[in-house]
Amino acid sequence: MSNGKIAIITDSTNNLPDEFIAQYQIKVVPLTLVIGPQTYLDGIEMRPEDFYKRLTSEKNHPTTSQPAPGDFLKAYQSAKADGAEQIIVLTISSAMSGTIESARMAAKNFDLPVTIIDSKSNTMGLGWQVLACARARETGADVNEIVAAVDNVREHLHLHVLLDTLEYLFKGGRIAGAAKLVNNVLKIKPQIRVNHATGSVEPVDISRTRAKAIEALYSAFIKKLDLSKPLRIAILHNDALEDARALAEKVKAELKPIELIIALTSPVLGVHTGPQAIALAGYSEY
Repeated sequence: MSNGKIAIITDSTNNLPDEFIAQYQIKVVPLTLVIGPQTYLDGIEMRPEDFYKRLTSEKNHPTTSQPAPGDFLKAYQSAKADGAEQIIVLTISSAMSGTIESARMAAKNFDLPVTIIDSKSNTMGLGWQVLACARARETGADVNEIVAAVDNVREHLHLHVLLDTLEYLFKGGRIAGAAKLVNNVLKIKPQIRVNHATGSVEPVDISRTRAKAIEALYSAFIKKLDLSKPLRIAILHNDALEDARALAEKVKAELKPIELIIALTSPVLGVHTGPQAIALAGYSEY
């Protein structure tokens, strides 16, 4: 029995396929993508498939900005108008963005209870937590039970990302010039992971070829899972569908997950990870 009096709101870095957003009636507050003089609402005015076509040829390096408190307030007001009596908000990691602060500011004087959860993640690391939230609500769970379900997923969640190039981290000012020089010489393909205790990104591995890098990504990811338990796994890609599909076939054949999702990474994340990046996000059920 669904607890329809609880609204769920998240931001556009969740990367859930549109059908899940519609099925569970999740409200999404978009971040903003800035390209030259133009601004675009992430996933609305700039879809991922269009963004990645532009990314490699774009003269102006895109930048991003978080939603304003007013954007969250509009989402809260919309939820209330739809009959919500309580609201749960899940955002991108506070270590990666100030989005959660906008959600908190909007909630300060709002006249419904608003519970705000720091996912300590992004892309489907956030998306899996949003799904856990929605599915707990479908069973009739109250807010405390829903938060417990989300926390349980986060504790078992793993997100590993393979970058095909460090160029876009350089362009965004995220890596020092010395590291840029190393990348230009070695053409390395780094693997990073999200630490779901701190919400920050950590290095995992470095490969010299894409094939070896994808193998290393898969190997590092599955080492974190309890393969004796039911698995939920997502494959994210920055316009690297062929590699994503091949990885999905390997996952299905070897891991047999009970749920497998393939999705494009949102533009505001792709700004930093660059074209052809690919990621694995998932967890073992407990």
